[in-house]
Amino acid sequence: MMLKKLTLAIGLVLAGSSAFASGTSFEDFTPLLGDTVAGSLPESAPFVLSSPHFSQMTIVARDPAQTNRFDSGNYDMHTLNETGPDAGRFLFTVYETGQAGIQRTDLRTMQTTTIWSSPAAAPALNSHVAFDASRWTPWGTFLTAEESWSDSPATPSIYGRLFEVVNPLAAPADIVIKHRDILPRVSHEGLAFDKKNNLYFIDERNDSHIFKFTSANPHADNGDDFFAAGQTFVLRVGDGTVEEATGAATWVPLTDNNGVALPGAVIVTDPNGLTAIDGRATPNLPAFLGTNFDRPEDLEVKTLRNGKQMLFVATTTNHKVFSIDLRSNTVKLFASRDTIDMATGAPVGTQFTSPDNLAIDADGNMYIVEDQDGGKQDTWFAKDENNDGVAEAVGKWASLTTLEAEATGLYFDPFKSNTAYVNVQHPDSKVDRTIMITTPCQKTKGDNGHHYGHDKGHDRD
Repeated sequence: MMLKKLTLAIGLVLAGSSAFASGTSFEDFTPLLGDTVAGSLPESAPFVLSSPHFSQMTIVARDPAQTNRFDSGNYDMHTLNETGPDAGRFLFTVYETGQAGIQRTDLRTMQTTTIWSSPAAAPALNSHVAFDASRWTPWGTFLTAEESWSDSPATPSIYGRLFEVVNPLAAPADIVIKHRDILPRVSHEGLAFDKKNNLYFIDERNDSHIFKFTSANPHADNGDDFFAAGQTFVLRVGDGTVEEATGAATWVPLTDNNGVALPGAVIVTDPNGLTAIDGRATPNLPAFLGTNFDRPEDLEVKTLRNGKQMLFVATTTNHKVFSIDLRSNTVKLFASRDTIDMATGAPVGTQFTSPDNLAIDADGNMYIVEDQDGGKQDTWFAKDENNDGVAEAVGKWASLTTLEAEATGLYFDPFKSNTAYVNVQHPDSKVDRTIMITTPCQKTKGDNGHHYGHDKGHDRD
């Protein structure tokens, strides 16, 4: 029945009907067709949206002069304080710049504060660069990491690090940020936890890899204990020799249970004297061989009704998104240029280019955000009705018009089913923005079978 529903909806769109634009959910829309015109909309409301029921407004706008606070720009990924006191009140995002930082927006007052910034710009030895990820931890803190790492045998950079803000709701003067050095050094982007509190991460580079960290204390109530010991693995699909392979996979250990590198792993010492596993070089060795993916970027974990979880990975270079069944360790191609376009009924082709960020709405739908300039940059809705890890179709859900900019950090508010946040990064105007997109009203639990945080479809084992 669910597949028939999708087929019917696609057919109605092709017939010119507003098949999706009938309700208040983000999944109720009419897929867009073709490119937009760069600069055709004001930067304060820059998206062509696929439903007249969707609204947009700027809630944060960068002051390029940084008159009132440090704000180096290049706003990247989002998260809310998803647990704990005042859960859902504060929106966090990071600066993907040569002098990185973290800002926090109070959604009650709409006041934005820079809660932490690097004490120096690159290449100073006390600098931090290119913060990208934003992830709330199971124990109630904030994680980010640097999207920057060097290639062996080059002199190792000081970057490629994971950081935890251990008190993210504190006043800026009291913020404590810690380098969690048990992880290998990589060029970080996405971070994701599964229900067992395994932490997944990637190395954002062509011919690079997907990783998992399993803490020795997975139910720790603080980061000191969670990151004190644990084992890091790299994903190997098949025998590891086929790039971007699908099928049965295994997790190959790079360390022992205490986080100590296994014999033969590539160990580097950075200019600050810190040692680490080179997470880019080590998985290319036969003993640790991981499957190469071309520029893996964002990660999301989707939980199905039956408890099964799937990890989704966007890989930009070859225009693909993969799914990994975490129960069976099976890798599938979720979406690509061969996936059907809801607007045409034909393969989406080059309209689907450079998938970068991923997000999941309250109905369990996946969204794929492209890394392209305004006028070509699109966000796609992807539907997997039977939850087999392969999207039946994708539809263009929103398109950015801001000159020289890209959308990034799409995040659906887990407390407000009708609210999403997305950043507009590095526009020609230098005025980065956080845009809030809304539908008219929230759904309540049970509406049309929706279960927040879980997919509503007929899940398969």
